[in-house]
Amino acid sequence: MPDWSVSSPSAPLPALIRRETLAFLLLLSFFALAGAPTARALPCTAEIRAAQFERKPGPPLRFGIGPLVQAGQAGGGPAAAVPEQPARTHAALDRLRAPGRPFVLRLNRFFWSDREAGMRRYLGLARRFARRGFLIELQVRYHPDAAQEGDLAAWQEHVREVVRRFGQIRAVIALQIANEVNIGFSPDSSDGAYERAPEALVKGVIAAKREVRRLGTHRLKIGFNWFWHLDDATEQAFWRTLRDHGGRRFAGAVDWIGLDAYPGTVFPPSVPLGGERDAMVSALRSLRCFARVPGIPRTTPIKVEENGWPTLLPARGYEEQANRLRRMVRAVDDFRGSFGVSDYRWFNLRDADSAAPTLFQHFGLLESDYDAKPVFAVYRRLVRELGGAARVRP
Repeated sequence: MPDWSVSSPSAPLPALIRRETLAFLLLLSFFALAGAPTARALPCTAEIRAAQFERKPGPPLRFGIGPLVQAGQAGGGPAAAVPEQPARTHAALDRLRAPGRPFVLRLNRFFWSDREAGMRRYLGLARRFARRGFLIELQVRYHPDAAQEGDLAAWQEHVREVVRRFGQIRAVIALQIANEVNIGFSPDSSDGAYERAPEALVKGVIAAKREVRRLGTHRLKIGFNWFWHLDDATEQAFWRTLRDHGGRRFAGAVDWIGLDAYPGTVFPPSVPLGGERDAMVSALRSLRCFARVPGIPRTTPIKVEENGWPTLLPARGYEEQANRLRRMVRAVDDFRGSFGVSDYRWFNLRDADSAAPTLFQHFGLLESDYDAKPVFAVYRRLVRELGGAARVRP
């Protein structure tokens, strides 16, 4: 029988990290408190050890990455990114993917509030990357403007329009409806701060799936994601809201569930080297456990949609980032059969701005001038070793 006891709380971030904005510091403090043990910790949020679970075989992971340059800022507004150089983006992606194997690009920050201009921009991005042989996953953000907020009839029509227009591009294989709705205090990075966001998630998933069925575009899979994790009470309320608003219709419309996990950066704010394996298994187990609340079956696959560890010299070095990535990817691969994991995405291809003092600008495999960090070669090797349809396991 597994030991569900909660381990001692993680230490704070190293003191050498340069100061971030007040909002980011407050955010880290919140997550540190959320990770503290309590006498009545829910099993779904308990910290566990990977050794408590059997490693079961499963199909090889399908790998991918976020190719766009801008990252959402936790607790604050958007931060400017160094402009993209498309030719250099293409060259890096071509080096990263394994020849003859599927590689998925996750297009993020497609906001409802950007209206037709945003629709056209992301249609252009999807076609651009599709022409280069990549598969496309689109993050369909709720992110309403003041006139749209809470208008769920208009939101559902927007989602149906996304299905109709992006469904014509055969390389588009998945839509993620809304983003990190369990986070209610970070409107730039997540959607939970907006009015009726959990209901928008439920209605958006159902509307998207109905439109897929109506059009017969069954290759287009509909899902949503979850950030690992907040305090027990918040998480319990979130998943019960999905159950109460969606019921069986919602569970039946979900083709996949996504995990966003940032151990050693956001939650837990600090993980010792070697602790990444336990952290990733805890995250996967938490999601699988919570998914039972709205009735999402065990057979519904998990995609690791966001997993990252940013650099910020001198405290968070390049070699450490490479080691962290290696351990987290191997943990997901080792337990993919145990938790039904089908996909893995690193966040992100490139730093938004390598000269910025803000931590969330430094997630990339590349610097913002496209020079490769050591982590680029590590991820490239893992994609070839672990991924794709051609992999043969001993």
